[in-house]
Amino acid sequence: MKRPILVLAASACLLATAGMAADDEPIDWQMVNRIRDEGFRRSRVMETLEHLADVIGPRLTGSPEARTANEWTRDKLAEWGLANARLEPWGPFGRGWSYSRAAVHMLAPRSVPLPALPSAWAPGTGRQGNGKPVRGGAMKIKLEKEEEFEQHRGKLAGKILLLGDARPIEPPEGKLFNRYSDEELEGLVPFKLPDPSRAGRWRQRGLERRKFQKALNEFLVEEKVVATVSPSSRDYGILRVHSAGSREPGESVGVPAVVMAAEPYNWLLRLLDDGGGVELEIAVAARFHDDDLMAYNTLAEIPGGDKADEVVMVGAHLDSWHAGTGSNDNAAGCAVAMEAVRILQALGVEPRRTVRIGLWTGEEQGLRGSLAHVESLYAHRPEPEDPAERKLPSYLWEKQWPITTTPAHERFSAYFNLDNGSGKIRGIYTQGNAAVAPIFRRWLEPFHDLGADTVTNNNTSGTDHQSFDRYGLPGFQFIQDWLDYFTATHHTNIDVFDHARADDLRQASVVMASFLYHAAMRDELLPRKPMPREPPAGEEEEEEEEEEG
Repeated sequence: MKRPILVLAASACLLATAGMAADDEPIDWQMVNRIRDEGFRRSRVMETLEHLADVIGPRLTGSPEARTANEWTRDKLAEWGLANARLEPWGPFGRGWSYSRAAVHMLAPRSVPLPALPSAWAPGTGRQGNGKPVRGGAMKIKLEKEEEFEQHRGKLAGKILLLGDARPIEPPEGKLFNRYSDEELEGLVPFKLPDPSRAGRWRQRGLERRKFQKALNEFLVEEKVVATVSPSSRDYGILRVHSAGSREPGESVGVPAVVMAAEPYNWLLRLLDDGGGVELEIAVAARFHDDDLMAYNTLAEIPGGDKADEVVMVGAHLDSWHAGTGSNDNAAGCAVAMEAVRILQALGVEPRRTVRIGLWTGEEQGLRGSLAHVESLYAHRPEPEDPAERKLPSYLWEKQWPITTTPAHERFSAYFNLDNGSGKIRGIYTQGNAAVAPIFRRWLEPFHDLGADTVTNNNTSGTDHQSFDRYGLPGFQFIQDWLDYFTATHHTNIDVFDHARADDLRQASVVMASFLYHAAMRDELLPRKPMPREPPAGEEEEEEEEEEG
């Protein structure tokens, strides 16, 4: 999951007017009782989370651990009695990557170990990345544009480059652990107009980043650079990782790259500024996995009854980064989604519509797994005519028109997503769909005593509901308490099981199970927004953030 970005896209007037009809939406209170009883007294959510996080561990898309998670979730869903549990291939995604060892030492002016972790898709040290230590003198340098390469050409051989400025370490403002206050929840509801200036911005950044990384990899190899070190974007010793290198077959993967905690990184720069030499040793054992360039989603179903050809979906992204164990981002969301369907299955629910769970990979690389699912079953756009554009991953293509839908598109009711850590559900974003607001407010009534009572027409972005929304399918993300997600655990080495909150996850599972049940049982499909339309010539459609980490 990326940072939250709120773009409000409906009228407060419509929200208030639609609310008058909320009492017309039926609630099965007896089923709510049964869901609460099963979810609170016989929960399996923490057991599921512990296996994903502690036993399987980090699940970088394309890695052996991601495939293990696919297979384990498939088998677990089948064990619980869900039908048609399967893996859905998509791609090609590219080369997988994993690491098994990382150690960084300062050798001079004195010997001391330094906390650091490798960047994804960068090579290991030694022959074929076997982890043999490499050494070099540290050199501070900023390389942010290709035009800067020439001034450094011929000067970098044998060096370990420190790629960033020092950052002052300030006391944290506010709390590291946050729950929404009533006032903050109320603040999510007011309407703001969409911002046309955002159109295409994320795509342009993605293209620029991709082009620069490819050029940088080639430059570093040509100049015989030993390795690179970047500072973590978190303070207080927290390591927040990212990607370097390349997962594209045939492209240069550059040189070994590590991310170092901000405080020791600042120390190295101070030593260099004082005029002394700094020598470093880096050992990273990493390997690429080329045996299967495809990636996989996990899918399973509770078959429907009289409306079995109509679908209600729930999901979360199974992939993670590699610094911690991906507990909050997003094994927690997967465990809740799995628990929600387990509850319904355990209660012997016979839904009118088919209830389907999707656990996605490739979310952290641009929502790619969920987007591939939508484009394979429900709708697609034409491929670009420009051959250069077609060589890019499809999520970076400029939007093409028209959208072509399949018959299944018209039979799709809703997709519900969870991806903001392990905080409890406080409400739901309608994603600008004002017509569902009174329905959702009604569905939340049984959970006001659990803190879930907010419905907003705001959009939120950066996770898999967008893959559905971009093709006119109702896709929704729940509002969650952030806890320490955005302040500490997001993509970091402390995204581990200890930061999960059991009571919150039980509450989220119960709310999600009830939403699934009521969506699957109501007489009509959930209402939709108008289909996306091609913007007028010379204008671009506003785009939500879904950029690669």
